[in-house]
Amino acid sequence: MKKLATALLIATMAFGMAASVQVVPAESADPITFTFAMVDPETSPYYKGAAKIAEEVEKATDGRIKIKIVAGGTLGGERDTVELAMTGDIDIATAANSVMTNFIPEMSILDQAFLWANAAQAHAAVDGPVGALIQEKAKRLGLNVIGYMESGFRNVFSVKPIQKIEDFSGVKIRTMQNQYHMAAFSAFGAMPVAMAAGEQFTALQQGTIDAAENAIANCWNNGFYEVTKNITYTNHAFVYILLCMSDNAWNKIPEDLREPFLAAVKRGYEAQRQYLVDANEEATEKLKGVGVVFHDIDNSALQAAYQKAAAEKGWKFDPAWQAAVDQTIATVK
Repeated sequence: MKKLATALLIATMAFGMAASVQVVPAESADPITFTFAMVDPETSPYYKGAAKIAEEVEKATDGRIKIKIVAGGTLGGERDTVELAMTGDIDIATAANSVMTNFIPEMSILDQAFLWANAAQAHAAVDGPVGALIQEKAKRLGLNVIGYMESGFRNVFSVKPIQKIEDFSGVKIRTMQNQYHMAAFSAFGAMPVAMAAGEQFTALQQGTIDAAENAIANCWNNGFYEVTKNITYTNHAFVYILLCMSDNAWNKIPEDLREPFLAAVKRGYEAQRQYLVDANEEATEKLKGVGVVFHDIDNSALQAAYQKAAAEKGWKFDPAWQAAVDQTIATVK
């Protein structure tokens, strides 16, 4: 009887303790917060896109994942932050495709001038076969490429009007440190000068350079219109902004949230692409309002000059990457 009473007492105590324990649902736990580093300022369409990504992710995961954006290069330049993402010290870094060629050399195929006929081709490439190759290489670096924002096609801002290929003769133009872009302007007869982005305005003002090139919205945002009153629609290059997530951060995402997370990121970066279109259209109207003149040019003449220069240099690309690019061009018109 004594043993039975003791057993009953223990069982009663265990039941009471179990009844007092509250099961805390996963949703009420502290959210996972990722740091998203970018060099662009909060006034840019790129920041607006990042904010949309953060909004969509929080909504899709019921607040279980949040993204904190640190803009303006506070955490370092593009290459710096990508390297920090590789080591897991930053969760998400952004970098232009030309920067990523430092880590994935095969990506230089995307740096070619006049590669894509339109934005639809450019999107289809990274959302499809080229993107798959990039992801495969990125995984070996400890990165997950979770999407592509963009700064789109680049055009020329110049002190003097440029309306035909001959007008490029002797023009000193700032470009990125990119052999394909520089070769293109050399082929046009210009004198390309590699220069840090932050030095362009002063260089234009002092006459060190005669022109620069970028998305039209950047001409307005950076005040280049104060010293360059001409914009020429060259559409000579298309620039992507990769979203690189560290393996360390990716592995923190619960399995049940990974698909909703990626779908939310996609909604965000697709919104950014439209924000850029809107920003370029708005900037065009503003620039016209302050006296900037827009010029068309015979792009076929520019392309022919570049292709001749490229053939002379004998540039070749990885066969698998070339096939992926060719597939995109053949299937998307």
